[in-house]
Amino acid sequence: MNPHEDSAVGLNRLEGHLLWAAEVEEARRRADLFTRELPWLTTAQREEVERVYRADRIAASRAALVRIRDRAAELRAEYEARYRQLRARCVALAVVALTSGVGTAVTVLLSRP
Repeated sequence: MNPHEDSAVGLNRLEGHLLWAAEVEEARRRADLFTRELPWLTTAQREEVERVYRADRIAASRAALVRIRDRAAELRAEYEARYRQLRARCVALAVVALTSGVGTAVTVLLSRP
């Protein structure tokens, strides 16, 4: 890899880490809000409910991100295949146009007296 690619990979990883940290913090915040609606819980019960709520939310977030990642990979493969197909058609069309143009020019030159 070159330094530019290394930097891009590093920035992508940093962004992913920051996004995941924000998701974990959001799960913590929501767990806290949820247990505030249950004032009758003991401290131990509240901590357990928060832990379970956080774990569930984090698992759901991870599953969603995996689905998004997998779909993005599928789309990338589809778009790359489509691009290769279109590029091949353009090259073929250019070759046909060039060949046709050369053939026409040769015909015109040969038909001159």
